[in-house]
Amino acid sequence: MLHVLFLCTGNTCRSPMAQAIFEKKAAECGIDCICSSAALGFSNGYAVSENSVEVCKEIGIDISKHKSRALNQNDVDITDIFVVMTKEHADVLTRMLNIPKNKVYILNGGISDPFCYGIEVYRECRKDIEKGINELLDIIKNMLDKGTLEVNDNDRPYDK
Repeated sequence: MLHVLFLCTGNTCRSPMAQAIFEKKAAECGIDCICSSAALGFSNGYAVSENSVEVCKEIGIDISKHKSRALNQNDVDITDIFVVMTKEHADVLTRMLNIPKNKVYILNGGISDPFCYGIEVYRECRKDIEKGINELLDIIKNMLDKGTLEVNDNDRPYDK
């Protein structure tokens, strides 16, 4: 089974939204996978931001019970695709944790952090995430059709 992990800095805004949106859309597409999210920083037990909850509620998704958690070794061991929000996140994975580049995908070419901004910035962030999730789902469908779990050079690896 495919394991997809969404990562951002604190796991209180972008990655929880991306995880929830991905789970909903993957289920609608019939993609069977395990999906989670985590922080690259030391973030455990924090509530998801109120604005993230609000903008997800607007599209029928409830993330209000999400609590942040930090990336751990088990995540590294079981994840097939690491979906990150920035090139810097990708660099941490590949350079510090030795994750192969073909397992790392920057969502929508990069998602800006809405933390500490108003609700409109969170809405734009959610829209960028939704666009990126749609692209990612197309890539995953293609990967599964080919019988591979690697993001190839045409699938926007982080170093392009």
